[in-house]
Amino acid sequence: MQYHNKPYDQLKVGDSAELKRICTEDDFFVFASNSGNHNPLHLANEDGDGDAINEAIAPALFVGALISAVLGNILPGAGTLYKSQNFEFQDRAHAGEELLARVTVVAKRENREVVMETQVTRPSDGAVIVTGTAVVIAPEKEMSFHEIEVPGLVVQRHRHFDALLERSRPLAAIATAVVAPEEPNSLGGALLAAQETIIEPILVGDPDKIAEAARQAGLSLGNTEIVPVKGHYDAANAAVDLVAEGRASALMKGHLHTDDLLRAALRKDRGLRAGRRFTHVFVMDVPGQPHPLLVTDAAINIEPDLETKIDITQNAIDLAISLGIKSPKAGILSAVETVNPAIRSSIDAALLSKMAERGQIRGGLVDGPLAMDNAVSLAAARTKGIVSEVAGRADILVVPNLDAGNMLAKQLTYIAHAEGAGVVLGAKVPIILNSRADDDKARLASCAVAALHAERLSRGA
Repeated sequence: MQYHNKPYDQLKVGDSAELKRICTEDDFFVFASNSGNHNPLHLANEDGDGDAINEAIAPALFVGALISAVLGNILPGAGTLYKSQNFEFQDRAHAGEELLARVTVVAKRENREVVMETQVTRPSDGAVIVTGTAVVIAPEKEMSFHEIEVPGLVVQRHRHFDALLERSRPLAAIATAVVAPEEPNSLGGALLAAQETIIEPILVGDPDKIAEAARQAGLSLGNTEIVPVKGHYDAANAAVDLVAEGRASALMKGHLHTDDLLRAALRKDRGLRAGRRFTHVFVMDVPGQPHPLLVTDAAINIEPDLETKIDITQNAIDLAISLGIKSPKAGILSAVETVNPAIRSSIDAALLSKMAERGQIRGGLVDGPLAMDNAVSLAAARTKGIVSEVAGRADILVVPNLDAGNMLAKQLTYIAHAEGAGVVLGAKVPIILNSRADDDKARLASCAVAALHAERLSRGA
């Protein structure tokens, strides 16, 4: 966009200009970060006045700053400097509302001073949010410039996990066998999820080590049930027994090796096999992305063949539906977006796509091969000329092998500041698989994902 300023000599009384802006929750977080004003009245998911309602009221000076945008960009425009500004607030704006900022020249003074009437309104109902008067020093010279590209901002909040937690809270807490929660992080994650009424933990492990972990974390075990078992292998088998007996509807990994837990779940006698291969899904909440990204398989199947990839894809689609994604879009990743006989992943992707067309993979849309860029970026897909309902819109990223999946998930975590919830699917019950590096939000989200999936499984879906 081309901007032209209006120097002092060209300004006339009655000149007016305006800008529209939709204010968002993220705008208010950016304002809080920049200004240091952390008043919870302005922040989404916070009750700032104790009335049990999360207001997300636009900060007053955020609204006022919309006026400065008109002054600096349009009238008088480039080169304008503030001398004074007063505000009188008559109403409040909230996240999601469109606001209209308008300035009008009411007087010209010596030394290039210009008096401007200022106002911000809400066009949807005509409400006046703020009125006031600005005195500015108008530019001396006429100038024009293209819209300046300023650095983009990504708010590092995890709204998708917040939404999953809200969806899981009304559900009955699922009985969850927590295997060997014998250090503070794994125990703390289980007890935090219990506090949020997402799970009802049954702690399976060495009682002395569990008690010591609670002491180190400053946590109370209260009336939490403990099944005393010493040794990780025996604890894993005891936890699987709880599922077989109908006492638990989910498993949760504590401080033990994943192999020990899965070995017990895969045992032939009273194990948790349910007809499909066990596969792992990372549900990733990537700041700035419009929806969660499911990355699979990044933890269990090392070099999956086509048959395994069928289960990997179907399990992920089923989980996405449990999370509220009505028609999940699965992008089958490769290094290229065309079939190359020399690249096995591109052939597998094409076969999976055709199998979905024929109803052999159900519940979602499947397309591939897709390179990473055209799986998640509409612009990249259009540049490559890819016509697909999945390209640029993928909810699920099916990776060629464990190396690729693990790298992708960790890049999203440590470079894109994502949070990841980990679950194992294909068993009779979901298995919550947390990493030792996971923080509280990731551990809670893993439990919420498992709870939502378990609830859908309980309905026979």
